[in-house]
Amino acid sequence: MELSATGEPVAVQEDTQVHVGLHLRPGSLTLIRDGESFEAYHAEVQFAGVNDNPWTAQQVKFSAKGPDGTAVALTVDLLNDSWNGPRPGVPDAVWKVVALAATSAGDVGITYTAPGPA
Repeated sequence: MELSATGEPVAVQEDTQVHVGLHLRPGSLTLIRDGESFEAYHAEVQFAGVNDNPWTAQQVKFSAKGPDGTAVALTVDLLNDSWNGPRPGVPDAVWKVVALAATSAGDVGITYTAPGPA
């Protein structure tokens, strides 16, 4: 691969986002939409840090299997329409997924070291 790059990148700190993916144990979470059950097998939780405010969970995207075995994507918005608090009616099990994602993000302890000269 041939690639060149120039510039001095600067991150925009006003709205930094982190996505945390979790593989879910089969059968541990059932999502029900319009009376139809879906077995979730993966969740991606989107956290955002706006300015100097604490990190906030905004959304969870689930990968799930429907009753006929087909894969579907289901998205749960976690913030109310004003974006200033939790959306009413979000099931407790979804908040547990958010808590697992937040915990695993802190527990992983990802570190990064820039590669040295070749």
